[in-house]
Amino acid sequence: MDLLTKVKRNLRDRPKRLLVNQQIKQMAKQVAKAAPKAKVGNKTVVSFNASTRIAGLSLNAAFAMLTGWSLRMQGVRVVNFVCRRGMPRCVLGTDQDDVLRLPPCQVCLSQTAVIYHKSTVSWLDSLPAGDLAKTLQGLDLTSLKTFWYEEIPLGDLCLPSMRWILRRHHLQDDEQTRILYRYYILSAYKVVQQFEQLIRREEPTSVMVFNGMQFPEATARWVAHFYNIPVYTHEVGLQSFSAFFTEGEATAYPVSIPEDFQLTPEQDQRLDAYLSKRFKGDFSMAGVQFWPEMTGLDEDFLAKIKAFKHVVPVFTNVVFDTSQPHANLIFPHMFAWLDEVLEIAKDFPDTLFVLRAHPDESRPGKASRESVADWVRDRGADSLANLVFVDPDAYFSSYEMIQMAKFVMIYNSTIGMEASIMGKPVLCAGKARFTQLDTVYFPKSRQAYLAKLKEFLTVEAIPVLPEHRINARRFLYFQLYRTSLPFDRFLDVDEIWPGFVKLKDFEPHALLPENSTTMKVISDGLLLGKEFLLPKE
Repeated sequence: MDLLTKVKRNLRDRPKRLLVNQQIKQMAKQVAKAAPKAKVGNKTVVSFNASTRIAGLSLNAAFAMLTGWSLRMQGVRVVNFVCRRGMPRCVLGTDQDDVLRLPPCQVCLSQTAVIYHKSTVSWLDSLPAGDLAKTLQGLDLTSLKTFWYEEIPLGDLCLPSMRWILRRHHLQDDEQTRILYRYYILSAYKVVQQFEQLIRREEPTSVMVFNGMQFPEATARWVAHFYNIPVYTHEVGLQSFSAFFTEGEATAYPVSIPEDFQLTPEQDQRLDAYLSKRFKGDFSMAGVQFWPEMTGLDEDFLAKIKAFKHVVPVFTNVVFDTSQPHANLIFPHMFAWLDEVLEIAKDFPDTLFVLRAHPDESRPGKASRESVADWVRDRGADSLANLVFVDPDAYFSSYEMIQMAKFVMIYNSTIGMEASIMGKPVLCAGKARFTQLDTVYFPKSRQAYLAKLKEFLTVEAIPVLPEHRINARRFLYFQLYRTSLPFDRFLDVDEIWPGFVKLKDFEPHALLPENSTTMKVISDGLLLGKEFLLPKE
């Protein structure tokens, strides 16, 4: 988007944004007036989400804001740790093409004044970092990745953010990358210094942070754990306007599903209705609609499939996503897996491998800079007669292709769980949220995985294990209707930016646990350590 277009859009959207912010400030005033004064000895919760937005109200920023208001309405002291030009570089304020460009701090602070209006704030300010900057000078990329300082693993804490903002797994050892890494490490250390002071001063009951993988929140989480303070992370849930909270790492999606949990006929019908819409592409994630349309397989593609004995879809992930560190158990990263797949494909010319890129790889503003398309070109994979690459902008139905497949290959994509539900064998290469249950074939080592892949390609019939389908349905239902905490009573789309929201009309007392099941679940989790689960139907 060119500068003129941005200016025009900002001018067009300014009245809407002002209205959204006016509503937030008005509700903040009502909460401040209605909330009982927190007494000495009351529980205290510290909230930190520096990586959710610059301007506007993102879903995760809204989750934290509303949760903070709800806690205050219960007499809980809520202290918001908020950046005030405290980090030389933050994640969302980084310009990938010019790492020397300063973050848009004033824009962020303007929105901060709205979101934290009438709230208790502890500022993250720009304090000296001692000799750290001098220590970092001259370090190569490998040294920065493994950098420790004062017994703090700053390099490791910053690595997921480096990969996420640069949109690649393999970081380039050039000066731009090293400069940004040094900035992030300096910023993380400033978080350590000031978050530690906050923790020691407040001695909170718990800490609530966004995501837990981006370096500001990951660092705060590390500090809190050092002082044995429970930390809870949150991310968007699977349902629209829903949140997922956990004491673990939100991007790993740890869920404890009771062994005796089985779907009732009514629950089966509810899940089928959801799947019917999803199989048509009618769904969104984090407020983003991935599929503007979904078409069937065209005649040329169907003719291509018929020319082979078998077809095997291969579904990839976004390699820089913050879920990937959890996935990389069998293989060091997704491309190492694809390298093996390519070599095996050469040995099975009668099988058509359809390599499909994740739609998020080309999302505007988040396009991958180390993509599956790049891998296909660099490896010459497109010259293989039995391999077809499907780019992320192709909107034909993966589900139709799955129905024709001998089996399905995934790294850790959710479509693997859906393929199991459809009754197809699924071979998984990376740890996924649903591999907590026996939902797919998930070998425990690289050697075992490759052996299983060759076996699947060789045998005429692959056993379809009924427990895979049953467990996949159990997991998906639990994820949709027990762990996805709905905020739709309080939020609506802002009609300005995808994934951003505005407040609905409601009274402050609607945020009390006795008036909101969602707020009761979250309050019980943050204050009492209970599981963040909606009650059984």
